[in-house]
Amino acid sequence: MSLNSSIKMVTAEHRFGVSDSVDLLTPITQESDWTREANCKGKMKLFFAPKVERPQARDRREAKARSLCDACNVQSICKEYARNNHEYGFWGGENEEQRHMAGYTVAAPIGIRARVAHSA
Repeated sequence: MSLNSSIKMVTAEHRFGVSDSVDLLTPITQESDWTREANCKGKMKLFFAPKVERPQARDRREAKARSLCDACNVQSICKEYARNNHEYGFWGGENEEQRHMAGYTVAAPIGIRARVAHSA
């Protein structure tokens, strides 16, 4: 197994420049280099919802996140990454519901998908 294909534990601080201590299993490759250029560094709370969040608060949080994404040089790479890796959170200017509506899914239903599944 080559060094490039080995899997290492990294924290959100290493990966995104924030102090949240969330461990992530991430292959260390050149594909992850784009995160160093992202505008979201140090602003993780804007891009990932707290456990309980009212819809109005989510709208405000995502509007702030979207403004950073709109000015980001790696927005398209970020969006593609989230879509292809079934990520949660606000990535590349879109949330999970928007990715779902574009035909990309995440592992568990949330938002619109959860409401539709529950009412069926």
